Amino acid sequence: MHNDQDYGARWGELVERLHGRVDELTELFLARVQEIPEYSGSTVEMAELRDTARETFHRLVDGLRDKELQRSGRNGDQDSLMRFSLELGAKRARAGISPEALTSAVRLDFSILWEDLLQISEPQDAALLTSRVDRVWRVVDEFAAHTHSSYSAERVRMAQEESNIRREFIARLFSKSELSADTISQASAALVTDPDAHYSIVAASGEAAATLRAFAQGPQSSQRLFVHEFGGSTYVFWALGKPAAGGRQPAGPFIPAGIAGIPCGYVESFSGLRGLPSAARTAERLALLLHPSDRGPLTATAAWARLAKQRLQDAGLDLWADLDAALSPCRGGERERLEETVRHFLCTGNITTTAQALFCHRNTILNRLNRFQDLTGIDLAVPAQVARLVVAWA
Repeated sequence: MHNDQDYGARWGELVERLHGRVDELTELFLARVQEIPEYSGSTVEMAELRDTARETFHRLVDGLRDKELQRSGRNGDQDSLMRFSLELGAKRARAGISPEALTSAVRLDFSILWEDLLQISEPQDAALLTSRVDRVWRVVDEFAAHTHSSYSAERVRMAQEESNIRREFIARLFSKSELSADTISQASAALVTDPDAHYSIVAASGEAAATLRAFAQGPQSSQRLFVHEFGGSTYVFWALGKPAAGGRQPAGPFIPAGIAGIPCGYVESFSGLRGLPSAARTAERLALLLHPSDRGPLTATAAWARLAKQRLQDAGLDLWADLDAALSPCRGGERERLEETVRHFLCTGNITTTAQALFCHRNTILNRLNRFQDLTGIDLAVPAQVARLVVAWA
């Protein structure tokens, strides 16, 4: 029967033998780690992998010493293993090793150490090994935990750096009305996007901008969204695809579901990153034309009348004021009936369809249209005059 002192002495002997076999442990690790695909074809050079494995086993074996030996200083700084694990985790993150591959590699340390302990021990050491298995596991597990913690922290830092770089290049794309070939090339490389693809862009301000920003910076399914903020506005753009052979447009515009319900200016498609500054200005102008009743993106196709009305008002021409004055003689709900009829007719261009929608006789519709023309002078059969009306009501 062994006492604690005998166990301690024998354990010290086994640990010292492990120290003498670090090179063998290292080579065994290298052989096994190559079975992990990411390590066999990784950017980690074999020389660096060997040096790291050797240092890892040296420090792990040091960690297996009994407390008396640790206090005597034979293993150097007790915290050295943990500091080394922090360095290792950061290095593997920078090398692009996945967390799953790192886990598989670290797990090899325990199996290799334990197998070698079994190999160098004697049958009568069975009880000793049973009493020390938790210690071996704990040392390796703490090493693994610190390695993974450092790995995760480095991945976060790298992501923040990448995010800062992306923001910088996105800002460059928005900063000039004319973009140089170098700026486009550098930005597309930083954003990992095709400079010649077709893109969509939206712009919003106020509460809508906050909603747009929250969606764009949150988790999306598969659509990569690029965000830029300037002057109180939030811009979000995304790639649609490359032009098809012969210069044909790619498949129709796509808007992420989370943006479809946000009031914003929306340019459905523009060609290449070179077109971004102009498209951003258009999206911003469209956002300024939004009405309180709008519940989603506003395109130029839908907003052309609003834009024309604003430009005319800026020039001192108020078509709505003229129309309002022309309809002022109406009494007793006549104006509401006339406007309702004309609006329906403008949507369909068909008297019968308008009559069915308003549950009226065709003659009633004709009479209302004629009355509207008498009051306003606008002939709904003349496109140029209809355009004036559409702009006035925009």
